[in-house]
Amino acid sequence: MTVKIIGIVLYAVMIIAIGVIGLIRTKSTKDFLLGGGNIGPWMSAFSYGTAYFSAVLFIGFAGKIGWSFGLSGLWIALFNALVGVGLVWVLMGWKIKQVSIKMNVSTMSEFLEGRYGARRLKLLAAIVIFIFLIPYSAAVFMGLSYLFEISLGVPYIYVLIGMGVFTALYIVLGGYNSMAMVDVIFGIIMTVSVLILFYFAVDKGGGVPNITETLRTIEPKLVAPVGPPGWWPLFALVFLTSVAPFGMPQLVQKFYAIRDQRSVKIGAIASTFFAILIGGVAYFLGSTTRFFLSPEGNPSLFTDKGPNFDKLMPELLTHIVPSSLEIIILLLILAASMSTLASLVLISSSSFTKDFWQGFVKKNMSDKSATMMMRYMSAFFVLLAVLFAAVELDVIVEILGISWGALGAFFLGPFVWGLLWKRATRMGAYISGIGGLAVCLILYFTGMPSPEAGTIGMLTSLVLNPLVSLINPSK
Repeated sequence: MTVKIIGIVLYAVMIIAIGVIGLIRTKSTKDFLLGGGNIGPWMSAFSYGTAYFSAVLFIGFAGKIGWSFGLSGLWIALFNALVGVGLVWVLMGWKIKQVSIKMNVSTMSEFLEGRYGARRLKLLAAIVIFIFLIPYSAAVFMGLSYLFEISLGVPYIYVLIGMGVFTALYIVLGGYNSMAMVDVIFGIIMTVSVLILFYFAVDKGGGVPNITETLRTIEPKLVAPVGPPGWWPLFALVFLTSVAPFGMPQLVQKFYAIRDQRSVKIGAIASTFFAILIGGVAYFLGSTTRFFLSPEGNPSLFTDKGPNFDKLMPELLTHIVPSSLEIIILLLILAASMSTLASLVLISSSSFTKDFWQGFVKKNMSDKSATMMMRYMSAFFVLLAVLFAAVELDVIVEILGISWGALGAFFLGPFVWGLLWKRATRMGAYISGIGGLAVCLILYFTGMPSPEAGTIGMLTSLVLNPLVSLINPSK
C-alpha cells in the first residue's frame, strides 16, 4: 500500500510540475488550446493515442466486451487501429491542418461555420459538444474510481472527488502545452504497462493455448470469429469506435495543433502501432475475465442479473499482477485517463468560450479574457462530469456509446463531407447533423443499446449529407 501511495504522489507532483511549465509557456488562447499550433510528430502521436484510449477502454469496454464476446473483441482493437487511427491520420490529418490555416479556425464548430457559411450550425455544434462530452468524461472518471476503489480500498466517491480536483488543477494550469508534454510520458507508461500486464496474464493463465482452450470449454463461441452476442452487436461496436473518430472534436483537435506534413506522416505510423498494442492487449485481457473470474471465486462481482461489468477488469488486473507491481496498473489507468480527460475538458471549454461566448455574446472579448474564461470553464466542466459520475446512471459501455454515438451522428456528415467533398451544401450539413443525432437519440431512448443506436445514427449522418447536397445543390 505504501509503495502505491508513494508512486501516486510522485506521479501527481510530476503532473503538477508540468502543468506549471505549461502555465509559463501559455501566452494566448491559441497556446492554451493548441500549444501554438506547432506540436511535433511524437507528441502528436502519443497525444492522439492517449486521448483515444482511457479507463473507458481498460475498465468498461474490455470488461464487458471481453466477458460477452471473448476473443472476437480483438476485431474492435484491429479496426480501431487501422481505421480509427491509421486511416484518420492518412486521409484527414494534413487536410485538417491545411484547412485550419487557410480558414484560421481552431475548433470544429468554427470550421463548420466557415465551410458552410452557417452561423447557427456553429452554435448547434458547440451545444452538442458541451452536452455529450460530459457523460464521456464521467465514464472516464467512473473507470478510474472503480479501479482505485478495488485496488486501494478507498470509497468510490472520495476517489471521484480527488480525481476531479487533480484533473481540473492540471488542465487549468497549462492547457494544451501541458497536455502535449505529459502525453509522451503517458504513452511510455501505457506501452510498458500493457506489456507487463500481457506477460503476467499469459504466464498466470498457463499460456495462450491453455487460456483459449479453457474459454472454448466454457463457451465455444468465445473463441469463434464472432462471439455469443452475434455479428450485429459486434459490428456496431467496431463501427462506433472506429468510425466516430473521423468526427470526434477532441481527436480532430490534434491535427489543428500538429506542426507540418512530415509530422503527420510520422505520427500516422507511430499512433497506429501504439493503438494496435494498447487496444490488442486490453481486449485480450478482457477476454480472460471468463478464465480468471467466476461467481464461485469472486461472488462480490456477481448478482442474480450477472456480473458487474465495470468491476471485472479492476478485479482481474489486481488478480494477475503481483502486489509489488500493482502500482503499474494504477499508473497505466491514470496515464490513459488523464490525457483523455484533458482533451475532453479543453474541447468543451473552448466550445463554450470561442464558439458560444465570443461568437454570440461578447465578440470583442480580449485574448487574455478568453484564455481566463477557458480556464474557468475547464474547472466547471470537470465539476459537471464528476457530478454525473457520482450518480452512476449506467455501465461505462452504455455511457460512452451514447456519447460517441451522438457526437459521431451529428458531426460525421457535416465535417467529413465538408472537408473531403466540395459539393457538400449547407442544407446537407444541417439535415445530416440534426437528422443523424435525432435518429441516434430516438433509437436509444426507445430501448436500443447505445452502440447500435449510435451506429445507425452515424450511418444516417454520412448518407444524408451527399444525398441532400445532390438534391439541393444550390443551398
